[in-house]
Amino acid sequence: MKITIISHDNWGYNHNIVTALEKKGHVANHIDFNTFKYKYPNFCYRIYNFFLKAFFKKNLKNIHFGKEINNRLKELGEIQDIILTIKGDFIDPDKILDFKKYTKKSIAFFNDNIYRCPKIIPTISNFDEVYTFEKEDAIKYNLNFITNFIYYESKLNPSQIYKYDVFNISSKDNRFKTICKIADELKAKELSFKIIIYDKNKKKKESNIEFISEYIQIDQVNEFVNDSKFLLDIHRKEQNGLTFRVFESLGLQKKLITTNTNIVNYDFYNPRNILVIDENNLDFDTDFFKSSYEPIPEDIYRKYTLENWIETIFNLEKQKVKGH
Repeated sequence: MKITIISHDNWGYNHNIVTALEKKGHVANHIDFNTFKYKYPNFCYRIYNFFLKAFFKKNLKNIHFGKEINNRLKELGEIQDIILTIKGDFIDPDKILDFKKYTKKSIAFFNDNIYRCPKIIPTISNFDEVYTFEKEDAIKYNLNFITNFIYYESKLNPSQIYKYDVFNISSKDNRFKTICKIADELKAKELSFKIIIYDKNKKKKESNIEFISEYIQIDQVNEFVNDSKFLLDIHRKEQNGLTFRVFESLGLQKKLITTNTNIVNYDFYNPRNILVIDENNLDFDTDFFKSSYEPIPEDIYRKYTLENWIETIFNLEKQKVKGH
């Protein structure tokens, strides 16, 4: 099949889909609109955009993304069998509708939830199929449910020597105070850690945390993940969908510390592997850090691999969620 992935791939996860498709013999293209730049021609356009957003729910930047994406699709010179758009809420809905000129099937995947990103709603009807990683959104808006995926796998190595006990990388947002408290608690428990916060303004200073002002590539993130014994996942309060950190822990067979209580509803949950912590009471039991990871059953593991994710999305298997 001829397949194009359109995504805002700021952390580099989505290109793994392209690589996996190519290995299966498909012709795959990637339009990464994270690389597109938009600059206001002058100050008047900035004012104009303010009124567009306030009164018409439009955004010049999103319109620009849509125009450039459609130009790239036109340059491909042939109709695609499938176009998959990830983070379509960053693109003007009218421009998304134009994608159908270049494909037999237009699909969306959202790994944000609608409560946090309401701009998802006006895009939904402009796709032929829509998938979400948020179970509640799947139920409420009659969408297909699918999680993120294991994109990186490695065999368990009990003899490996680690640089850090715990690793996390996150963007600076409303999770920041919780991350700081967890860093303080890890230090108090004499657990080593590497916690990185992306903050484009780099205004905050915190002795236990490293700040970056530019996104780092996934290969470098993977190095930090490999050098750490445990992974830390801090979910957004209004979001229950599982982040890529969860699937890194599954793929690499590393134990996970998470604030996402919803994780206990998944079939791979094992309290010996996953420590669910209360951000309001962070005095967690250090016994968790002393035991080994317990591999999950192969049939359960297989459900969350990138290979199965691709089979589900591109073979259009119906997986409408009916509940937990």
